[in-house]
Amino acid sequence: QVRLIESGGKLVQTGGSLRLSCVVSGLSFVGPAMGWFRQAPGKVREFVSAINWNGGSTVYADSVKGRFTISRDNAKNTVYLQMNNLKPEDTAVYYCAARTGENYYSIATEPADFDSWGQGTQVTVSS
Repeated sequence: QVRLIESGGKLVQTGGSLRLSCVVSGLSFVGPAMGWFRQAPGKVREFVSAINWNGGSTVYADSVKGRFTISRDNAKNTVYLQMNNLKPEDTAVYYCAARTGENYYSIATEPADFDSWGQGTQVTVSS
């Protein structure tokens, strides 16, 4: 019933910028903690960024710190990932995830802490 839909991924040149969006539907409450993860071919899914229920707390992987910014607009049921100064190593399928269990409001960084996932959106950074 809960559905997450990512969008915004595309081919971009090194140094370029993209903004990913994730729209959440099917929840009876607003503001679950959200996360962004990514998975490149042949690699495990890795944490990118996360945000708590009201946007007051955020966390970033070291690999994207200073380049990516996570934000949310609960009125639109949407979470964003602004990606600047993109590098080829950022190439991956990016997944949005929602934490909808008992601790839905609390920020988390492990895939197991999230129970709803989007289908993914492809980001490709050319060198």
